[in-house]
Amino acid sequence: MKSTPPHGFLRWFRTLGPAIIVASVVLGPGSILTASKVGCQYGYSMLWVLLAAAVLMIGMTALAARLGVGTEKTLCSELSDRIGRPFAALVGIVLFLVVASFQSSNNMAVVTSIESVLASDTAAEVQGPSKTTLITLLVIFNGLIIATLFGLKNLYKPLELLMKLLLGFMIVGFGANLFLAGPSLREIFSGLLPRISADLAGGFWPMRNATGQVVDPLWAIQGLVATTFSVAGAFYQSYLVREKGWTTTQLKQGMVDSIVGISVLGGCSSMIMITSAAMLHGKISPDELRSAADVAGQLEPLFGPAATTLFSCGIFAACFSPFLINAMIGGLLLSDGLGLGSSMDAPWPKRLTVVAMLFGMSVAIWATIVGENPVGVIIFAQALTVLGVPLLALSLLYLATRRDVRDRVPFPAWMISLCSIGCVVTIALAARTAWKIWLQVSG
Repeated sequence: MKSTPPHGFLRWFRTLGPAIIVASVVLGPGSILTASKVGCQYGYSMLWVLLAAAVLMIGMTALAARLGVGTEKTLCSELSDRIGRPFAALVGIVLFLVVASFQSSNNMAVVTSIESVLASDTAAEVQGPSKTTLITLLVIFNGLIIATLFGLKNLYKPLELLMKLLLGFMIVGFGANLFLAGPSLREIFSGLLPRISADLAGGFWPMRNATGQVVDPLWAIQGLVATTFSVAGAFYQSYLVREKGWTTTQLKQGMVDSIVGISVLGGCSSMIMITSAAMLHGKISPDELRSAADVAGQLEPLFGPAATTLFSCGIFAACFSPFLINAMIGGLLLSDGLGLGSSMDAPWPKRLTVVAMLFGMSVAIWATIVGENPVGVIIFAQALTVLGVPLLALSLLYLATRRDVRDRVPFPAWMISLCSIGCVVTIALAARTAWKIWLQVSG
């Protein structure tokens, strides 16, 4: 007996995928912490920044999806043919180093999540898990993911299904707390109206204060933009649509996928920010929020353990979802940039993905042993981002404006315009980051 094909919403839901994966990798622990900090510090007033970043991300992701189906080869291969292999290799190497460095943050987030789950919150005298236990569980966690990476013959389909499930956990977890927070609809709509933060009175650039410390009042806002408008995630979208098997006949499908996937990303971030604005703004200092687990800890006295458990489930899903895909982005693009393979099921992308994972795990183990955050590694990743993110954005815009590519697939004027604005934004944020790093190292 033949199975009945799905109809209606289920069939439409199955057509989504690539942008859902992008949303999953972008919405990580850093996004949760940043959205919470901004909501805690500014209340509802910076919602318009999140909305603007999401709109830019939709434009960049949709453009990358069209490039994925409209170019004969993958993006790094196209860049190699048009500009030269050294340029494509540079794109792959820079992005791989950024991914490998930030993978340490993903590992640290997993350590924090494990610590939060295993530690007792009912008896103060009960100590949390030992360092040996944390390291052992971290090694097992990485080992299982590596085994899965090499055990599955077709990675894309199970990956897409897993990311959809994890996003569902995040929506439920963060949505429950939003409902309990009872935010003001009037203030939400007011926050969507663009306004200039009073912090801008101090200037656009980071500076030193009278005591010699580097001060950057806009760092949280910049982080909100960077953790929503992820050019690396958009760039990876072009590879995902090829893995999905889309062609130029699925242009409309790709547009819908980009809008829905990135809207979910922006929606989850907005739920977190609004919850923080409603419950934490004016009550605690944003500096008290040092990790995503701290956010759950601050909400527990307000909502009780049940709602906080749901929020923690959202955090765990956000920790797990980018863990593998973040490393895969670096491994795949480095492999493609070097001309070693461009499919997530090919040997070299998998090997280089493992290298990125092992580097991140090693840094997290070292940080767990010495009890310090890997600040130097994060600064190194930020420095590479200065070069890498504008490079990726300009590469997307360059390929989308080639005559032969535009002959195969149309790019609406609004899409090119959003991508152009996005390039300007990435260059401006990169310049601020470069100046801040210079102030830090020169001092």
